[in-house]
Amino acid sequence: MVTVRTPLLAGNWKMNLDHLQAIAFVQKLAWTLKDAHHDYTQAEVAVFPPFTDLRSVQNLIAADKLDIVYGGQDLSAHDSGAYTGEISGAFLAKLECTYVIVGHSERRQYHGENDELLNAKVKAALKHNVVPVLCVGETAEDLEEFGPSAVPVAQMRAALAGVSADANIVIAYEPVWAIGSGLAATEEQAEQVCAALRVALAEELGTDAAERTRILYGGSVKSTNIAGFMRQTNIDGALVGGASLDVAEFSSIARFQKHVI
Repeated sequence: MVTVRTPLLAGNWKMNLDHLQAIAFVQKLAWTLKDAHHDYTQAEVAVFPPFTDLRSVQNLIAADKLDIVYGGQDLSAHDSGAYTGEISGAFLAKLECTYVIVGHSERRQYHGENDELLNAKVKAALKHNVVPVLCVGETAEDLEEFGPSAVPVAQMRAALAGVSADANIVIAYEPVWAIGSGLAATEEQAEQVCAALRVALAEELGTDAAERTRILYGGSVKSTNIAGFMRQTNIDGALVGGASLDVAEFSSIARFQKHVI
């Protein structure tokens, strides 16, 4: 039996757009997708606003019954306590977040997040029924020293240690050398790594988990290259950075079917 994985097109806003800008952006995004007759049964669209925007986005989506989901950009490994500035998975769950990003390369680089911490964050998200979008990826130096897939696979294995085989997770392969560079991986490069990640998922969590888990590509994704990635067997969507801040561009990415021939 072939498992059908619904593509996920996710926009990581990073530290951009205040809550008022977020309302205007999500409204415009929803209108644009509706006008373009976007088929939400064929692809899921998600946005990842800053924490201060989440309540406003939640209210808008609920009130207008928009077919867009949302998530947090990070979470704490702890449920509560003396952790100034941290955001609990319980808080994200109360805001009805579907997803949360875990282990983005910027968190790894600028905040020193290691495999042990990210494993705890994955488990914290799952504890509160928020789907972790686990980011993995190699630097240019890693690629030269270890070759393709070695570092992303090792990061994924470490972050999923002790995770149940029935856990609902998403993996996002984001080569660090491609993020924000304008130089995306080729579709063949991305597919090679995503295929290796799926094999490793099968080894860690079983064949069923590997078949149902969505693996995204991220790193200089644009409307002009999304079709090539989406043609690949093991790529189930995209985690989009800069391009997700442009409504027209992100909408075009979300409507990737029109680009696929």
